[in-house]
Amino acid sequence: MKFDITTLDGAGAGSVELDEAIFGLEPRADLLQRMVRWQLAKRRAGTHAVQNRSDVNRTRKKLYKQKGTGNARHGAASAPQFRGGGRAFGPVVRDHSHDLPKKVRALALRHALSAKAKSSTLIVVDDVKLADGKTKALAERFGKLGLSSALIIGGAEVDVNFGRAARNLPQIDVLPVQGINVYDILRREKLVLTRAAVDALEARFK
Repeated sequence: MKFDITTLDGAGAGSVELDEAIFGLEPRADLLQRMVRWQLAKRRAGTHAVQNRSDVNRTRKKLYKQKGTGNARHGAASAPQFRGGGRAFGPVVRDHSHDLPKKVRALALRHALSAKAKSSTLIVVDDVKLADGKTKALAERFGKLGLSSALIIGGAEVDVNFGRAARNLPQIDVLPVQGINVYDILRREKLVLTRAAVDALEARFK
């Protein structure tokens, strides 16, 4: 599949042949949903916790005798219905992550790339390098390309000046090619790949 390459200034820079097995698949929403759910669950801290009956420091002595008072039967002031008592069925510290096969994760990434290519929201640029890290100058270039919400994937390392200029722009994310992931691809309107990123992705999936 032939794809045109552009520059940051919007000029043409030739073309590249994209692998159909990576960029030409029919996107499956179920795979993308499973992958996003796996990513979001994996990054949850799971440190939420409350004090239950065994954790609160209250007397375990029976409040009053069992019979004859006309009150309900209670055995301890740490019961959940009392002010200062333990929380009933509260959250506990746990791991929210779950398993997802490695082949499914790899396939989901290919389907995310194919979804961007099919919806014409994929842009391939020759390189992302700047002489100076000026946000204003980069914003003008992005305006020419129509980039208001985009994930930009560079090579093995992102140019320092480009990363410095782009980090002040809202809804613009910049990642090296090894950091590409389904969630970040889908949360931005457009995906921008450098020529080096395309080569690295094709080498990764071969």
